[in-house]
Amino acid sequence: MAGRPILVTGAIRSGTTWVGRMIAESPAVGYIHEPFNPWDAEKKRGICNAQVPYWYFYVTKENERDYVQHVRRSLAFRYNLVGGLAGIRSRKDLDRVKYEYRTFRDSRARNVRPLVKDPFALFSAEWFAETFDMKVVIMVRHPAAFVSSIRRLEWKAPFWHLLRQPFLMRDYLHTFENQLRAYSSEERDIIDQAILLWRLLYSSVIQHRHKHPDWIFLRHEDISREPLGQFRDLFTRLDLDFTPEVESAVGEHSAPTNPGEVPVAWAYAVKRDSRSAILTWKERLTPSEIERIREGCRDVAKEFYSDADW
Repeated sequence: MAGRPILVTGAIRSGTTWVGRMIAESPAVGYIHEPFNPWDAEKKRGICNAQVPYWYFYVTKENERDYVQHVRRSLAFRYNLVGGLAGIRSRKDLDRVKYEYRTFRDSRARNVRPLVKDPFALFSAEWFAETFDMKVVIMVRHPAAFVSSIRRLEWKAPFWHLLRQPFLMRDYLHTFENQLRAYSSEERDIIDQAILLWRLLYSSVIQHRHKHPDWIFLRHEDISREPLGQFRDLFTRLDLDFTPEVESAVGEHSAPTNPGEVPVAWAYAVKRDSRSAILTWKERLTPSEIERIREGCRDVAKEFYSDADW
């Protein structure tokens, strides 16, 4: 392997795809997409054959036995072709498997550094770092931006997935247990769901930051405001060359000529006017909703954002 593997994680809708894809523009890096994403799990088996039973699954030394081998194979770019083929349901799936297989094969041949982009690995970041000597990048996003995006996409949170993970509850979420039980037993307004989700995800990031000051923590707003400078610094911290080709790709994907807002159907697009996209939440949310989010997230948000950021 040409260097230490990289993990890019954080909350969903926090810019992990954009940042992961831009790092992977380096010819020294190969991209691995969300091995811990439990949705459409059968379509992920080619990338990683690990059985991920829950949303935001937490792996620790106590339950790693069923995961170490599979993640190690992914980091070695050894595609599980049998698993990939088993998940084919359409021509689109077939094309995806062909692309994944070729990408893994080429990355292995070039002996590049693996980059795992996976927000669902947030709680497991310490395990990834310690088990595979990975450099960790964690994305932080403003709570109002996060909540507005979740509501726009109508993504409901399966909080019961968290309650069913005793190690996760013990190590990270014990202070949220009563709320998680309440939200699991009765459906709540999607803004309230997103507020709770942001708080519990970023309370874990606070723990990560205290324990691992050597990790890289990036606010989405900062890298969106000054993408070239921020990515140049990020590449330096990751021991990667910020080549003219990488600089061009970053500029292209963050240029003012790109839209700041895209249709819901294009929610995964990574070409945006990054600067104008920073405050789209102020257009999506009413003043009363913004205040509701501000108050709801205050206890955790104060660790990342000041009053001026509202």
